[in-house]
Amino acid sequence: MIKDYEEFKRFVLQNTGIDLNAYKERQMKRRIDTLIERNKYDGYDSYSKALTTNRSLLDEFVNYLTINVSEFYRNPALWKTLEDDILPDLISKFGQNLKIWSAACSTGDEPYSLAMVLAKKVPLSKIHILATDIDDQVLEKARDGVYGANSLKGLPDEFKNKYFTKMGDRFFKVSDEIKKCVEFKKSNLLKDAYPSGCHLIVCRNVVIYFTEEAKQEIYKKFNQSLHMGGCLFVGNTEQIINHRELGYEFDKLFFYRKVK
Repeated sequence: MIKDYEEFKRFVLQNTGIDLNAYKERQMKRRIDTLIERNKYDGYDSYSKALTTNRSLLDEFVNYLTINVSEFYRNPALWKTLEDDILPDLISKFGQNLKIWSAACSTGDEPYSLAMVLAKKVPLSKIHILATDIDDQVLEKARDGVYGANSLKGLPDEFKNKYFTKMGDRFFKVSDEIKKCVEFKKSNLLKDAYPSGCHLIVCRNVVIYFTEEAKQEIYKKFNQSLHMGGCLFVGNTEQIINHRELGYEFDKLFFYRKVK
């Protein structure tokens, strides 16, 4: 019998591999309590029993838990910085075959945006982006590459016109040539191995949901994953205050360069 939130956290770890201790507790507990109430269960015990027998309920739970909010070209000014300053510098240092990782990629908006921006600098045949997320459902949607008009609202017309096909009145499908540039894989930032030798890691608007301890561990692991001189691109609410002690130097706003 699962009596309280502490026991429920252990249940979730055993059944999904997600460690809720790494998330900000008040915020996460409130989200879970809301979900339990919405599904009309009377508490953690009845809800956990349902999760073990109902696959669609479990998928909904993981999807809700991992807080998937994404859109193409989110915060356009930062993408311009990436295009005009960061990518030219990385290409001049490391060549055209950059190793790029989009961590916690959600529905694919971010890695596809990366591919489109990079395609202005190098041939599509040289672009390979690893995109990872913990949630099978969003990875499936990312591989499909079909998006509502709202997801594309910030995307420049040059990309929209070149790389998307309109499907009916409300949906757009990303082109196969861009899809081929991105490899989607399931991965848990809190427990799985990180790729090595990355020239650019993009992880935006994700670590804000983690505890300070989990954040520090993730930033350390990102540093270990980066090639010396490589760059970490974070969200516009995620300045790394102690970046120097973690081995980064401040490059541009929300871009951090590995220096040790």
